[in-house]
Amino acid sequence: MVLGIFVGLVIGVLPALGGIAGLSLLIPFIYGMDQVSALAMLIGLVAIMPTGDTFSSILLGIPGGSSSQATVLDGFPLAKKGEAARALSTAFFSSMFGGVFGAIVLTGFVFIARPVILAFGSAELFMLAVLGLSMVAVLSGRSLVKGLASCTLGLVIGTIGAAPATGEFRLVFDVTYLYDGLPLVVVGMGVFAIPEIIDLMRANSAIAGNMPLGKGWTQGIRDWAANWFLSLRCAAVGCIVGVIPGLGGSVVDWIAYGHAVQTTKDSSNFGKGDIRGVIAPESANNAMTGGAMLPTVLFGIPGSGAMAVFLGCMVLIGIEPGPSMVTTDLHLTYTMIWSLALANIIGAGACVMLAKPIAGLTKVPFQYMAPFMMVMISFAAFQSTRSVQDLVALLALGVVGVLMKRFGWSRPALLIGFVLAPQAETFFYQTLQFNGWSFLARPGVIIIGLLTLASIYFGLRNRVDEHGEIVDPSDKVPDVPQFRAHLPQIAFAILILGIMGMALMDSLQRDFLGQVFPLSVSIIGLVMLGILIWQLGFAETGHHSHFDTELPGEESSRIAVHGVWAGLVWIAALVGLVALVGFVLGVVIFFLAFMRMRVRASWVQSLHLTAWAVGGCILAAWALSLNFPSGVLQDFADFPWPLR
Repeated sequence: MVLGIFVGLVIGVLPALGGIAGLSLLIPFIYGMDQVSALAMLIGLVAIMPTGDTFSSILLGIPGGSSSQATVLDGFPLAKKGEAARALSTAFFSSMFGGVFGAIVLTGFVFIARPVILAFGSAELFMLAVLGLSMVAVLSGRSLVKGLASCTLGLVIGTIGAAPATGEFRLVFDVTYLYDGLPLVVVGMGVFAIPEIIDLMRANSAIAGNMPLGKGWTQGIRDWAANWFLSLRCAAVGCIVGVIPGLGGSVVDWIAYGHAVQTTKDSSNFGKGDIRGVIAPESANNAMTGGAMLPTVLFGIPGSGAMAVFLGCMVLIGIEPGPSMVTTDLHLTYTMIWSLALANIIGAGACVMLAKPIAGLTKVPFQYMAPFMMVMISFAAFQSTRSVQDLVALLALGVVGVLMKRFGWSRPALLIGFVLAPQAETFFYQTLQFNGWSFLARPGVIIIGLLTLASIYFGLRNRVDEHGEIVDPSDKVPDVPQFRAHLPQIAFAILILGIMGMALMDSLQRDFLGQVFPLSVSIIGLVMLGILIWQLGFAETGHHSHFDTELPGEESSRIAVHGVWAGLVWIAALVGLVALVGFVLGVVIFFLAFMRMRVRASWVQSLHLTAWAVGGCILAAWALSLNFPSGVLQDFADFPWPLR
């Protein structure tokens, strides 16, 4: 758990990596671990992520994650006044209280939910998977069509490999690597981590300037004590919002912040450095984790992208979310609950002790950190099947992720679709076999169906964009009237259309139980993409489907010096070098080239940082008893172990 906490702290500080990428990094290390230890490490990271995000929100004025946006409004002004220590102290204590409160609430929910869960059969579990997919409505961003297309793409990717019902292999194209499907860690890192790293590389600047911490650590605790009732109310708000899958981290901090403003007699200081503007969102976002775990663990519905990865991690270590979590695996449920509480307590203390060195990380120019991150995600991805094809798949999905982010396609929707695809298909074919289509008349199915419709209705009214901000779909987006400006994303939409077409043709060659799920998904995807392509070609200027970060406007102004393809070329170079000369030698050549050509570092700096990167990889490989993939040139020579 402590290991998970410290990994979560580092990831929380770095804007390039969020909860999805962080959990994906831990996946290789949970193989072979006992379930309790693996859960403790995962919970340690999940619990501390909202707390780690606080550093960049207060010290940099940049939200470390979607759930720490509101903290910026008053936390950053406090830091500029020289009261960063006070703001951080208050935030950490509020986070600790919110996390423990969430664990207590989750304990009570287990007793309430138990009789309901035990009454669920395969039909109800399938409908719960559909309910989880309905959260795409809130995660679809500016364009509902793009959100639905993203989800269907994730569902199609999730059907690669053997069909649960018949064992037929789908969409494998005689590629051995695809027979077991794409690994979760490769999908998560490719679609989320790579685009964020590349965007930060494009800015080519330090993550932050010099921001002194100042004094006031004890004053921060006194501030929380004076506003404990506000913290309690906002923690309750966080739990309630967290239970609603798909909403959670995107809006919980704003809801809590709005509550603080509305219930305060004198709100004139909010936005200028009011400590209550820090207490409210920080109490809510940590309590939300406990609430979000309820549908994930007990119903198999991921409440967010990070919870989708957490759900996949549970399956990897042999834990099936659902009724068993309140019967035979009840001890694991309580392990998670109290790991959550302890992680928040330990994490808050660790944040206070490590505030100065962690704050120092935010001042390191990102160009120095980028090669470490590239090597880190490559190392994590490679451990999926221990094949160089893991890195090829990572690069391909990274390109898709970069283009999805550029064109405003919902990446969380893709991930939720990918994670829920096996579960939805398995319960669907079991339901058809056991009940036929009469399952639609079951009371539980009807109730969950109505909840799904309500979820879609409210989700469409409160959609969130790529930055976790609530958007009004009727608003105009930055755009230009020229048709050729939209050609890049028309080409991308046609590419995804081709993938859907291949999925459709492939599904028609399978037996009924092996084809019904991918056939339905691909038809929906083709319809959505047809609508999208029409909108891109004929909709009015400023239509929400035209969103493109490279077009003139606010979004394009955030991206500066280098083009998007420059970062992808570096990642492609790393993959190519690994394929040619093996992982260790490939990393050595890549690191030296990056430091000398991109960073313009001296030979001494380059060799020093390369030694750290390679040494870390070799140490991790030794701890995991891991052999790196051999390169083409190594097939002709017998290299010693560290270079294999």
